[in-house]
Amino acid sequence: MNPNKRSSETEGHQFLGRALAMEQKVLAQQLELSKHSITHNGRMGEVNEQLFIDVLRRYLPRRYGVEQGIVIDSKGSTSDQIDIVIYDPQYTPPLLKQMSHRYILAEAVYGVLEVKPALNRDYLIYAANKAESVRKLERTSVPIPHAGGVYDAKPLFPIIAGIVGIRSKWNDGLDSRHFHQTINQLLGDQTLTLGLAMADRAFERSYATFDKTMTHDALKFSPAENSLAWFLFTLLKRLQDLGTCPAVDWLRYRDVLAPEAN
Repeated sequence: MNPNKRSSETEGHQFLGRALAMEQKVLAQQLELSKHSITHNGRMGEVNEQLFIDVLRRYLPRRYGVEQGIVIDSKGSTSDQIDIVIYDPQYTPPLLKQMSHRYILAEAVYGVLEVKPALNRDYLIYAANKAESVRKLERTSVPIPHAGGVYDAKPLFPIIAGIVGIRSKWNDGLDSRHFHQTINQLLGDQTLTLGLAMADRAFERSYATFDKTMTHDALKFSPAENSLAWFLFTLLKRLQDLGTCPAVDWLRYRDVLAPEAN
């Protein structure tokens, strides 16, 4: 019998954990290679972003698109440049796509992530500001006709936002009081839903932070091992909770082309 097959039958949890840990190890090695072999910081950042994009594309269902981009709304307002946008590619395709540049409609966005070398106070605030630049955009939602009638317009959901990096910069990692002080200050549109310091741990925040409140159980952390897998499964559950994105009011976008006719 194949030893892996035997292991899966006799110690399934450990087998699964080891298999997922190898994915994390491979990604960590690729990120370390980038750190020690690329001499231009901008290019290093692009490579690291692509590495995380590739992982997400492997693990997220095909219904989700994963790209770099700028988010745009029906008023023509735009977000900052976003390292990773998770969006609906089926009903709301990107606009004005040119090579690696694209505008993604605000209604299509499920989540946004920033990719940084490490997690520290400045990068947490930076990622929170990026999240806010997306969440403050206007999103439309219209009723959806179907064979039996019309579905009501879908309520707008809170967009997922997070940060991913190789490690944390605090000596005591995500146990640091400085991490907790910073993350507890980022509320409302600046909420970071989840994060990953791969060599340390991953974290998740409760939905309550969108209401500008923090409870004692607002933060959850992954085990020290398999932080990447824990992060991915948490992201998948959060995406699952959101359901489908709202139906775009395409006439709002059309009307921008001839505002004098309104």
